[in-house]
Amino acid sequence: MEGREEIKGSKPSFPLTFWEVAVASTMVIGIFLGLVGVYLTMPASDYSFLKLPRNLEDLQILRDNLESYTSDYTVQVLVGYCAVYIFMQTFMIPGTVFMSLLAGSLFGVFKGVVLVVSTATAGASSCYFLSKLIGRPLVFSLWPDKLSFFQAQVAQRRERLFNYMLFLRLTPTLPNTFINVASPIVDVPYHIFFMATFIGLIPAAYITVRAGIALSELQSLGDLYDFNSIATLFFIGVVSVTPTLMSKTKQ
Repeated sequence: MEGREEIKGSKPSFPLTFWEVAVASTMVIGIFLGLVGVYLTMPASDYSFLKLPRNLEDLQILRDNLESYTSDYTVQVLVGYCAVYIFMQTFMIPGTVFMSLLAGSLFGVFKGVVLVVSTATAGASSCYFLSKLIGRPLVFSLWPDKLSFFQAQVAQRRERLFNYMLFLRLTPTLPNTFINVASPIVDVPYHIFFMATFIGLIPAAYITVRAGIALSELQSLGDLYDFNSIATLFFIGVVSVTPTLMSKTKQ
């Protein structure tokens, strides 16, 4: 209870700094102008296939249709992809795993990983800013226990907070959606949030994007993460948090 009062009492009159407002505004304006540009430059056609994929079948239909546009309208497809991914991340809409698979299928491993990590980080940042503005009641009502745990862990690891945030991104200890929304509430600085997100998403993005190349062979999302993949992510996560554990032991 004291932790909640402490968080609530630290709320400033306007939560966002000048630079945070500038970053958020740039992303919003960029997405809007990008979508307008896509709308004006794409050829007239039947785009009824354009919808957020909810399963592998929807994703394969979307991939099959977009393949014919990707070579001739690469920029438009990229801009549209980025705008949709960032929008989904910002408003916590499920299904970004399908977008990651789509990136691998359309653009290959290297370009796909760069695209997914960049857009996922931008979307997580947008969610961070939005939560800092209006997310406090939502976090308290939906995840009170997780928030208390997260707040305590952040307070204990303040000196090596980057390592801890990187560990969370690399492993499924806490859901990414919760981390995006709760981080500003427990005073995780944005620069730490940004760097841990950008670096920490790379291994999982690589696994998903690589699977997208063989999209037609996937039977379910469970095929994405076998034991070796999960064990590797946990190993990388443990390595990232080791400096924090060692510093606590010395104390």
